[in-house]
Amino acid sequence: MMSVSEVGKKLKIRWLLMAYDIAVFLLVVAFMVSAYGVHAEDVVEFWETVFATLLCLLFCRVMGNVYHMVIRYGGVGVYMRLFATDLAALLFYFPLKYVCGLRNIESKTWLIVILLNLLCAVGIRLMYRYCYRYGVRKGKKGEFLRWLLVLCAGETVIKERRNENKRIRVAVLGAGRLGAVLADELLSNDSAAYVPVCFIDQDEEKVGREIMGLPIYAEGEDTLDDLKDMGVQEIVFAITNIVNTNKEMLFNFYRKAGYKVKVYDFSVADIAKSGKRVLREFDIDELLFRQPIVVNNEFVADYYKGKVILVTGGGGSIGSELCRQLAKMQPKQIVALDIYENGVYDLQQELRLRYGDELDFKAEIANICCERSMRRIMEEYHPQIVVHAAAHKHVPLMEKNCIEAVENNVFGTLNVIKLCEEYGAQRFMMVSTDKAVNPTNIMGATKRMCEIIARAHSASGSSVVFSDTRFGNVLGSAGSVIPLFKRQIANGGPITLTDKRIIRYFMTIPEASQLVLHSGAIAKNGELFVLDMGQPIKIYDLAVNMIKLSGLEPFRDIDIVETGLRPGEKLYEELLVKSETLRKTDNDLIFIEKDEPISMEDLQERLDILRAAIRSNDDETVRAAMRRVVPTYKTPEEVNCKAAQAVEMQNAKVVVK
Repeated sequence: MMSVSEVGKKLKIRWLLMAYDIAVFLLVVAFMVSAYGVHAEDVVEFWETVFATLLCLLFCRVMGNVYHMVIRYGGVGVYMRLFATDLAALLFYFPLKYVCGLRNIESKTWLIVILLNLLCAVGIRLMYRYCYRYGVRKGKKGEFLRWLLVLCAGETVIKERRNENKRIRVAVLGAGRLGAVLADELLSNDSAAYVPVCFIDQDEEKVGREIMGLPIYAEGEDTLDDLKDMGVQEIVFAITNIVNTNKEMLFNFYRKAGYKVKVYDFSVADIAKSGKRVLREFDIDELLFRQPIVVNNEFVADYYKGKVILVTGGGGSIGSELCRQLAKMQPKQIVALDIYENGVYDLQQELRLRYGDELDFKAEIANICCERSMRRIMEEYHPQIVVHAAAHKHVPLMEKNCIEAVENNVFGTLNVIKLCEEYGAQRFMMVSTDKAVNPTNIMGATKRMCEIIARAHSASGSSVVFSDTRFGNVLGSAGSVIPLFKRQIANGGPITLTDKRIIRYFMTIPEASQLVLHSGAIAKNGELFVLDMGQPIKIYDLAVNMIKLSGLEPFRDIDIVETGLRPGEKLYEELLVKSETLRKTDNDLIFIEKDEPISMEDLQERLDILRAAIRSNDDETVRAAMRRVVPTYKTPEEVNCKAAQAVEMQNAKVVVK
C-alpha cells in the first residue's frame, strides 16, 4: 500500500500537469484574441465559449486517463491517447455549443483553438520527456535542460535524475534498430545500472548523426579518444546478423582497449523461458565465434508433428534439450526415460509450466539394460520414434569402470534396438560422439560398438530406420569442461588442464539437439551423420578467456595448472573415420559417412566375446575384448605420439588474442 506522501506526490504531478494544460489553453486563446479580436457585444458569450471548450477538453482528458499516464516512459501511446481525447472533446463541444445557444462565435475559430492547443499539449510533453532523458548530460546543454525540468516537474525529479551520475556509462555498438531499442530502454529506466552516451557504427551514412540525442561515432582507433573523453566504461554489442569473424575482431579490439564488453541479446540460459533480450556478459560458447548450425526447422517440425517419441536419457543435458525442441513441434506425445529421477522431474515441471495441458509429456524411470522395464514402457506407449541419448559418457570414470560402460552403453543400446524392432518403431536415432572415431578409451570404444550394432541391424532387413549422429563436445553439459572451469574460477583457482596442447571440437546443447533431430528426420537407413564443426579449439584458450571474462587476469589472479593426460585421453579428437566416403546433405554443415555394415553373424560373435569378458568380472579382460571387437580402438600413446602431425592439431583455432 502506498504511503500518504507517495499518494500526495502522484496527485501533485497530476494537478501540476492539468494546470499546465489550462495555462497552455489560455495562452492559445490569448493568441487567437490578439490575432482576430473579439467584438464588444460578444465578450460574455466569448468567455462562456472559452469555459465550455476548456471544460470539454479537461473532462475528456480526465475520462481518458491522460493524467494517469507516466509521460517520461510513454511512447506513441501517450500522444495517440491525447489525440483521441481531444477529438472526443471536439465532437462533444459542438452539440454543447448549440445546446447552450453559443451561436455567434465561428466554429472554425474554435476548431483552430482546439487543434493549436493539442499541438502545444503534445509539445510540452515532448519537451518534458526530452529534458528528463537528457538533463543529466555534462556541459551547458545539460544545465539548461535541468532548469527546464524544474519548470516541468519540480526539483524532486532533478534530485532523482542526479543519481544517473552513478550509472555505468556505455557505448552501444550498432546504431540500428536493436541498438535504438537498447538505448531507449536504458534511457527510460531510472533504476537501470547503465546509461548510454553514444553509438558506434561502421555505416558511414550514420556516422556524425544522432539517435535520441546520442552521437554516432565510427568504428576504429580514432573513436577510442572520444570514448575516453565521454567517460565510457563498457561497450555493449547490439548488432544482429553480425559475421562471427567481425564479432571476434571487435570483441578483441575493445577488450584490448581496456573496456569491458557485453552483449544485448537473448540469454542462452533463459531464452526458452522468456525469449527476451537482456544485457549480459558474453557466454562462453560465444567465445568460439563459430557460425551456429542452421537447420530446416519447418521440415523437421512437420516430420515430428503428431508422433509418439521416446527419448532415452531424457533427463540429461542433451536428452532434456531434445525434449524441449520436440515440444515446440506439436508431437502427439513425448516420453522421457532416464534412470536418474531428478533430471526428468525438473524437465517435467519445466514443460508443464510452459505448455500446461497442451503437451502430453510422460516421465519414466527405468534402466535401459533392464529388458523387463523397457518392455513395459514399449508396450504402454508404442513409440514411433526412439531417440537414444542414454549412455555413460565420462571418460575417466568409464576407464575405471569398464564393465559398467560395456553393459550400459553396448548392451543397453542393443536392448533398446531389439525392442524397437519387436514393437514396430519407425525410427531409431542414436546420439554418438567424436570420441568414437579411432577411440583411445573405453567410452569411445563402446560408442563405436553401438554405431556398429545400429549399422548391422539397418542392413538386416529390419523395418526400423536406423541413424547415428556424431558430434563433438557440448558446451555446458553436465560434467563438461566449462562448468568445471566456472567452479574453479569461483573458488579462486587454479584452473586445471590435463595438457595445454589439448584441442576439442565444440558445439552448444541446442545445436547438438537440432542436429540429432534434423538428421533423424532425413535419414534413409544406416547413415552416420557428422557435422562440419569448423576448426577445433584449444582448451587452454577457453580457460584464459573465461578468466578474463570474469574480470580477472590469468596467472595473476587465477593460475592455470597442467595435471597430465588422464587414462584413455588423447590430445585431439576426430570427427570422421573415412573422409573420402563423405557425401553432403541439404544442409551444408551436415554430412553423411556410410560405413560398410558387418553381418549379423559377425555382430553376434563380437557380442559373445564381450559377454564372456563381462562374466570374467575383470576390467582389463573387458578392455582387451573391446580391442578385439572394435578394430580402430587404439592406445592413447599410439595416437598422441603422432599428434603434432595430425591435421586437427595443425588447424586448431587460436581464440586468445
